[in-house]
Amino acid sequence: MTVFSTQVMAIGPEAAVLKESQMLILFGEEAPAMLAEFCYMIKLDKINGHIQVGQEIIFDETPYFITAVGDVVQSNLSSLGHITIKFDGSRQAELPGTLYVENKALPDLKVSSTIQIV
Repeated sequence: MTVFSTQVMAIGPEAAVLKESQMLILFGEEAPAMLAEFCYMIKLDKINGHIQVGQEIIFDETPYFITAVGDVVQSNLSSLGHITIKFDGSRQAELPGTLYVENKALPDLKVSSTIQIV
């Protein structure tokens, strides 16, 4: 079952800088200008179900196992299209708005890339 599905609509000029810290930031198209520079802007879409450990987030064709889910990931993604994704394999969510996934090479997202949580 697909829990969430979206598409990258725009990429902030500084978004790639955060890859050095093993993270990327998603934000709906209404991102504040100061934050938009660092974000992958996505089409805001509804969430069908709950985001949980053990599911996968798929960037284009590349899957990553979800290892921890911050307390406000679900509500922030639903209302703002905003979450941080940390690619470090953490099993404990340190930050409430962060989705943690397995530690492997970050995806190379482009405008029109797809993102799904299944």
